[in-house]
Amino acid sequence: MPHLFTNRLINESSPYLLQHAHNPVDWYPWGEEALQKARSSHKIILVSIGYAACHWCHVMEKESFENESVAALMNENFINIKIDREERPDLDHIYMDAVQAMSGSGGWPLNVFLTPEAKPFYGGTYFPPVKAYNRASWTDVLTGVQKAWLETENTILAQATQLTEHLQVSYEFGQSKAGPFTDEQGHTIFQNIMKTADTEWGGFGKAPKFPQTFTIQLLLQYHYFTEEKTALDQALLSIDKMLDGGIYDQVGGGLARYSTDREWLAPHFEKMLYDNALFTGILCEAYQVAGGLGLTQVQEEYEQAIRKTIGFIVRELGNPEGGFYAAIDADSEGHEGKYYVWQKKEVVDLLGNDAELFCEFYDISDKGNWEGTNILRIRQKASLFMEEKGIKPEVFRSKINNGLAILLSARDKRIRPLLDDKMLLNWNAMMITALCKAAAALKDKEYLELAEKTFRFLTGHFKTGNTGHGLHHTYKGKQAKHPAFLDDYACLIQSCIFLQELSSNGDYLTYAKELAGHVMENFMDEGSGFFFFTHKQQTDVIIRKKEVYDGATPSGNSIMAENLFYLSVIFDRPDWYQHAEKITSTLLNAVVRYPGSFGVWASVLLRQSRNVNEIVISGQNCYPLRDELLTFYMPCKILQCGILPDEGFPLLAGKNFDSGPLIYRCKKRSCEAPVKSLEGLFSLIRNSP
Repeated sequence: MPHLFTNRLINESSPYLLQHAHNPVDWYPWGEEALQKARSSHKIILVSIGYAACHWCHVMEKESFENESVAALMNENFINIKIDREERPDLDHIYMDAVQAMSGSGGWPLNVFLTPEAKPFYGGTYFPPVKAYNRASWTDVLTGVQKAWLETENTILAQATQLTEHLQVSYEFGQSKAGPFTDEQGHTIFQNIMKTADTEWGGFGKAPKFPQTFTIQLLLQYHYFTEEKTALDQALLSIDKMLDGGIYDQVGGGLARYSTDREWLAPHFEKMLYDNALFTGILCEAYQVAGGLGLTQVQEEYEQAIRKTIGFIVRELGNPEGGFYAAIDADSEGHEGKYYVWQKKEVVDLLGNDAELFCEFYDISDKGNWEGTNILRIRQKASLFMEEKGIKPEVFRSKINNGLAILLSARDKRIRPLLDDKMLLNWNAMMITALCKAAAALKDKEYLELAEKTFRFLTGHFKTGNTGHGLHHTYKGKQAKHPAFLDDYACLIQSCIFLQELSSNGDYLTYAKELAGHVMENFMDEGSGFFFFTHKQQTDVIIRKKEVYDGATPSGNSIMAENLFYLSVIFDRPDWYQHAEKITSTLLNAVVRYPGSFGVWASVLLRQSRNVNEIVISGQNCYPLRDELLTFYMPCKILQCGILPDEGFPLLAGKNFDSGPLIYRCKKRSCEAPVKSLEGLFSLIRNSP
């Protein structure tokens, strides 16, 4: 159908920007054209940031950005710029920090007013069309900001400069004098995590509740090193409650971004690639832990969840050429969650005689459990449910699985939520790591093949040229865009490490080393040792931020610390070890006090305080031993395996490759006498931890 309005966003590839291409607002994408127009016209810049799967972004667009009178006000007084936060996380970080500094809170949509020199001076998140929710109306905000600019420009310019300087200072990190990490500090981290733990429903903190996979991972590691049962219980409880809840799509698989309630019932329905990659990874680790403890039934449940989650990712986010799309929207037909919820009558009509059992198990009722509809969730473990009903396991599984398949087929006929079909380098790299963890835990070569296919796709399509190691951040429509950020390189290096452990292909480590060198040269702050989020040649940001918090995704700095510790051993680079040690020790006090915000950092500190097991498996037929070793949970290891010596890797030097497989356990490049079995290796580790 013809559109009344078309703006400059029509030439963009981002699904989020294209959603706004026919607004009456004269939107610009971020770039020199818009910034120059602001400088030459001396107009305020309005930056509005969101993403395709954002529910409240859609609400504000419908209420305000599609309103012609509101658009006229915006067009007359402002240079209006739309940004996809997933395409430009660098800009989102800076302007989100600014709004949080000004208001104490943040979120999306993020609406920020900038001076013509792109310095922020006012902003907020969602603004309603009329005053409501204790918020000013959007038109009141627009007129108020414009009036203030006309009457107090000099004051605004001074405030914007002061705020920008404040942000710059906040990105600097002083040197810690805390000394080496101790067991006591590790225990304090554990205690601080448990202070926020929900010991009834799992997870951490109050609603809204996010998966916080880094915290769960840390608890699994803490249990591994200390045998602290409370840590294990909270980790597994959190996983189980999410798998049973509405945050997990019981029909099709996949985890939503967060739950709006304590019990994980009602999610914010968008599904992001990164959440599902990280959740898959933690499921794999929990599967391995359960196996080590002989929890066979728990292992079976986690294996089913791993396969179901990866199945969802491949089915609904997979690009046939390779790689994975970014996200699936929360909304369909203008309503949040409509695609995923059910009326009981629908289920009864679809399932017939099996409906009663199915509805009781998944908490489906006539009145509904959410806004008059039903979100499928599990209120009682299947084993207890079967016992109470006197139903045999094979009969129960058959009826439940058949019912889920019927509902999935019926749901596929509904109007689907929007697919955000851009691909992001760091999220795809996280998915490679998740696939490697699944391939290792389940001994499933197909997952490794998919991981390697994805890696080839990324390195083939995200390159900036035929030479060097430059990469792009996004890819869509056969076009790669935007220089890669620190997170992209850090996560890709990490994926290389995992790929090598499973495949024993040293090329992955060589590439990881080259990428790490590229990061050191182009992203490092010489003073602090931390890494900037943006490349040193990127010029369209007012500040080069150094991001250290582990939020919904890990910070590039914490992943780089992990990478440098690992690669320093692989390539005998003590300078890289010292660099990683410097930045982790700088944050030591903050990590101990606030482990929920520094989950990956806490894991790094915990592992490095132990003796890292440098394991080499050498000789003929070594690969089956490698594959078996990888099924075990060992969060503190470096692994290389080969049938021939390789001078490029110091760990492989001096090993015996002439006989059958031998296992060497080394610490700080000093190796013990080799053993021939995993039992022998584990005995060495137990007797000399």
